[in-house]
Amino acid sequence: VDRVLEDGDLVKLGGVILVARRTPGHTRGCTTWTWRTESGGKTYDVVVVGSPNVNPGYRLVDNKEYPEIGDDFAKTFEVLKRLHCDVFLGAHGGYYGMVEKYERVKKGTEANPFVDPEGYRSFVAQKERIFRDALATQRRATAAAPAR
Repeated sequence: VDRVLEDGDLVKLGGVILVARRTPGHTRGCTTWTWRTESGGKTYDVVVVGSPNVNPGYRLVDNKEYPEIGDDFAKTFEVLKRLHCDVFLGAHGGYYGMVEKYERVKKGTEANPFVDPEGYRSFVAQKERIFRDALATQRRATAAAPAR
C-alpha cells in the first residue's frame, strides 16, 4: 500500500483520472470509483460500485467489532444516490448484468447497454431497501431480547 485513500482522492491511471468515493459498510475500506469518459462525441460519468451488500450474518446493530457499520451503510447510500451515473459498472458483474449486456453489445443492434443510469438508480434503491429492512429487523430483535 502506497497510501490510504480518502474520500475524493484522485488516482491517475494512464489518461484517466479516477475519483475514490468512500462507501464503507460492507467493509470499512469499501470504495466506489468514478471517472468521466468520452465516446462518440459524448461525455459519460462512469460509476464502479464497490459493494452495498449486507451479507448474511452481518450484524448491523450492537456490532462490537464494527460499531459504526449501520451508520457507514447509511452514509454509503447517501453518497451513491448523489452520484451522477451514465455507465453503471460494479465490483461484481452481477451487479449490473455484465454478461447479458456484453451479449447485447456483441449483437450490435442497439445503443450501448452499459449506458444504464436507470439500472444504477434501481440497483442502489434495491440495495438500500435490503439494508433498511435488515437494520429494522435487527433493531426489533435487539429490543425484544431479554436484558443480560
